[in-house]
Amino acid sequence: MSRISRRIGSIAESATLAVDAKAKALKAAGRPVIGFGAGEPDFPTPDYVVEAAIEAAKNPRFHRYSPAGGLPELKAAIAEKTRRDSGYSLEANQVLVTNGGKQAVYNTFATLLDPGDEVIVPAPFWTTYPESIRLAGGVPVDVFAGPEAGYKVSVEQLEAARTERTKILLFVSPSNPTGAVYTPAEVAAIGRWAAENDLWVVTDEIYEHLVYAGSEFTSIATAVPELGDKVVILNGVAKTYAMTGWRVGWMAGPADVIKAATNLQSHATSNVSNVAQMAALAAVSGPLDAVNEMKVAFNRRRLAMVAALNEIDGFYAPMPEGAFYAYADVRGALGREIAGVTPQTSAELAALILEKAEVAIVPGEAFGPSGFVRLSYALGDEDLAEGVGRMQKLLNG
Repeated sequence: MSRISRRIGSIAESATLAVDAKAKALKAAGRPVIGFGAGEPDFPTPDYVVEAAIEAAKNPRFHRYSPAGGLPELKAAIAEKTRRDSGYSLEANQVLVTNGGKQAVYNTFATLLDPGDEVIVPAPFWTTYPESIRLAGGVPVDVFAGPEAGYKVSVEQLEAARTERTKILLFVSPSNPTGAVYTPAEVAAIGRWAAENDLWVVTDEIYEHLVYAGSEFTSIATAVPELGDKVVILNGVAKTYAMTGWRVGWMAGPADVIKAATNLQSHATSNVSNVAQMAALAAVSGPLDAVNEMKVAFNRRRLAMVAALNEIDGFYAPMPEGAFYAYADVRGALGREIAGVTPQTSAELAALILEKAEVAIVPGEAFGPSGFVRLSYALGDEDLAEGVGRMQKLLNG
């Protein structure tokens, strides 16, 4: 008899966190590793957000348990922020504050899925989505779109993947890992298809403010009102406000779904840290000046990274329009000898680059098919230039 349950034993380790942890371990051991793995802004959390947390820590009110679903004032502020940024009207009882975006993802699928229900997952996808779906008893159904399609799936592809067991469409724009941003017309077409087929739509909007070069974020919940009460919005403060370590996310949707998910959370983790919630309140209620400053740096790094990646023999990186990732097609670099090794997969190529160039990147196997790699440009300009330069030297040598 196995010591570990099949359900938990079947979970794949988060590849992005694994790559980041390995890079940090090697750095701690004295190796000059540059990590492109984690999607984490290199900026500090804005001062006014930190000050709000300090004040909360001094207030005895926040030394006690609070409602499992979130502080009332934060839930109200998230509802207002959603109206402001997504154009979608919510009440506070339609919001559940979670321990980071990952808990919002799991809570949503656990609340909506019965065993065997299928979720259409456009690929490349964030590594956590399929694992959360499987944990909830669901079946992820990948629909892949490559660089020739801008990493964006079509309605025709989605329809080909739909079966009588399909219950949910997962929709993510801007995308992690590709940086793809669907146009308003594309969003509307996909949303109408979901509505016509009576599907739920779970939409992750955490990169909503990180769009560049004339691209625009479009919330599918607002673009397609005929979806009605079959939309759940996932979001959080991590990316917009450089608050990855504060662990505050949320899910927003129909009141009955939120109530059920809150019941789940009451038994799993109960309330999110009150101090972190008050920091999040300051963030979502405040201005977007911090993210606008970060976007200037991200845009500069985006242009520099893509230009440099496209100078590597066998690499092709389309220009990402959102988030802070470049997703390079490296199939042209596979099957040829590099530093005495002939990598056949993107995982083998990433391992070679880490060993020989001391640069950590995430292979495409974490996000869908092999043959691709993800690099985050949410790191300093000097590290970015040095890291990609080492890859050029290794692969072009």
